[in-house]
Amino acid sequence: MLIKQATLLDGRIVDVRVNARIEEVAALSDGLQARPGEGVLYANGGTVLPGLHDHHVHVRSAASALDSFVVGPPGVSTEAELTQLLSNATPGPDGWIRAIGYHESVAGDLDRSALDAMVPTIPVRIQHRSGALWILNSEALGRVGLADHPDGRLRSADGGWSDAVLRRESDLAELSRRITAYGVTGVTDATPDLDPAGMASLVEAHRGGEFRPRLRFLSPGKKILQDDRLDLDELTGWIADRHAGGGPVAVHCVTAAQLVVTIAALRAAGSHPRDRIEHAAVVPDDTLADLADLGVTVVTQPNFVAERGDQYLADVPAAEHGQLWRVASLLAAAVPVALATDMPFGHGDPWTAMRAAVYRTTPSGAVLNAGESVSARRALTMFTGQPDRPARSRSVEPGQPGDLCVLSEPPATALAELDAGMVAATVIGGELVYFAM
Repeated sequence: MLIKQATLLDGRIVDVRVNARIEEVAALSDGLQARPGEGVLYANGGTVLPGLHDHHVHVRSAASALDSFVVGPPGVSTEAELTQLLSNATPGPDGWIRAIGYHESVAGDLDRSALDAMVPTIPVRIQHRSGALWILNSEALGRVGLADHPDGRLRSADGGWSDAVLRRESDLAELSRRITAYGVTGVTDATPDLDPAGMASLVEAHRGGEFRPRLRFLSPGKKILQDDRLDLDELTGWIADRHAGGGPVAVHCVTAAQLVVTIAALRAAGSHPRDRIEHAAVVPDDTLADLADLGVTVVTQPNFVAERGDQYLADVPAAEHGQLWRVASLLAAAVPVALATDMPFGHGDPWTAMRAAVYRTTPSGAVLNAGESVSARRALTMFTGQPDRPARSRSVEPGQPGDLCVLSEPPATALAELDAGMVAATVIGGELVYFAM
């Protein structure tokens, strides 16, 4: 297709011919003429960008979350609110009540007994907002063959429990429609222990057109750490084995202890140029130089400042606020950084994450860790990285992938607003997959 009168981030107004790859970019003085049968999109001075890539998502979980109830702050903040929501909830087509986003501040450490008191006869499955814990009532436990489970609290790290808790038929087409409307043309699935069959089914959904964004996977090179199970020797051995096979690693680090142990393991095992740290929610000052020395890429989610910042301010000691969801200090230390949303555990709108990286504003309007703010342009380009090299931004030039995001506004307005409502069209492989009517 041909995109006419588009503005690049540097202010140049150009025509862009795009197929599987970008074929031509020409100044208006050398304007391109449409070929027979070629679709034409008039950008009318709006910005054209490389298609956004969300570098850390959970595709199946995100599709399932579309029809799940949200049972965490700020929408649900008390046990009474939780009880009212669950007792009035209509089960889904499979007969289950499924909920996401739970946090202990609502009603403490939920277990099967607490859920039985709220909903005794309908199977209920609640996912903790960390994604690492599921709480089932007795009816649900019986459905998945775990009727004798002591408390109904199932941790992903434990294994050994029914896949039925996690998987059901989900609407990938609707998820695809929503995220392409954000200008997203590719995602990296970070689902822990996603097996070959799971990857194959997603690839098939992409090839068949059900899920349009391009797919990349972290599994089997993804590792989730738990503070109570940190084992430096085991982690070092796992990293060394992955590297020996030619593959990089991606290690989930949401606490300072996890980050410190991961750095030590990478030093002991040796690093790979595509190694990643996922989240880096807490980054102590003395780890910045280590991360830079290792050359490891940090894929982080400042959107959690906008989504959960008030809880951080209340629960995290003030002396540690400066370590939370860092971006600017990582960049200043020459650490490669890319942004992601962690959808569905974070909101899937990358523009919200960009604004959070710029303004660092919590839901109440407080500012968390203002020194970690970055410019709007920097925040935007951290969503345009290469799928396998997230910190290396793509550009609109011949030879680059034919995946583009076209905005309705010129660059100055786009950078001032950073709003998904400006997405006018999304192009994947030269094909228009989203157009704002």
